Amino acid sequence: MSELTLFSYLPNPRVYKATIAARLTGVELDVVGAAPADLANWLWDPQPRPLAQEERTDDSPYARQGKRGFTSTLYKTDAFLETQPFGTVPAAFGSADGKPIGIFESNSILRAVARAGNGLYGDSALSASRIDSFLDANLVFAREAQVYLLDLQSKKLTTEGYLRMQGAYAFYLGGINAATSNAQYLVDNQLSIADISFACDFTQFQRELYFAEQLQSIDQQPISIAQTDNLGELPGQLKQPTENHYPHACAYLARLLSESALAEDLTGYVEDLRGKLQHQQSKR
Repeated sequence: MSELTLFSYLPNPRVYKATIAARLTGVELDVVGAAPADLANWLWDPQPRPLAQEERTDDSPYARQGKRGFTSTLYKTDAFLETQPFGTVPAAFGSADGKPIGIFESNSILRAVARAGNGLYGDSALSASRIDSFLDANLVFAREAQVYLLDLQSKKLTTEGYLRMQGAYAFYLGGINAATSNAQYLVDNQLSIADISFACDFTQFQRELYFAEQLQSIDQQPISIAQTDNLGELPGQLKQPTENHYPHACAYLARLLSESALAEDLTGYVEDLRGKLQHQQSKR
């Protein structure tokens, strides 16, 4: 029996945080979900399942107004909302003494997997706290990125919103670049959940490449390639952000993406982004 069930739209790099950690620690993790458009046809519950068409009605006791990326009606049970007070996904479920427990926010789900399996959360209280520092910084960046990507998706992004994200990106990548200037990993020179979180959140941010044409409509281009000198130069992995500005961060990300435990989940996602970038370049 799985130690945790994780429910979300798929594919989703935020979910990959937990699957990568589970792979490294041996934790049993059951991932359930569907494409974003299909998730509206599911029952959001500690035991999620697809709904039959006759169950998806406006007078269903589970019908709720969608939010944060979902505009259609969603079907959420009281049990889901009791364990997931913000009502969002990714949502993880476990139990203690027979009582269901919900865990929300991808970094907290990542922590739960690491605690269940040990080995990725530092060797001491201080190193665990330093890991937490990076996870908190990742969360701030990821929140800005979520607003930015949702605005792109809904075609509501303004120049002001773009510049706000550009500033958040520069601040975040600057810190990662400094932290990796003389280190292979972020904490104690060994792989931790801080590294996993960074790789997944940054990969998620690069979904902006899907919206390059929309960015052109406000005379901008994707932030993650905006300062790259030669867009035609694409190595085996996606060319990483502004190598002249953040060389250590770029080399660090390339190392992470080459590690088998991360590559199993992230390589396909990155290659899809790489294909999108090549497509955009071919139209220029």
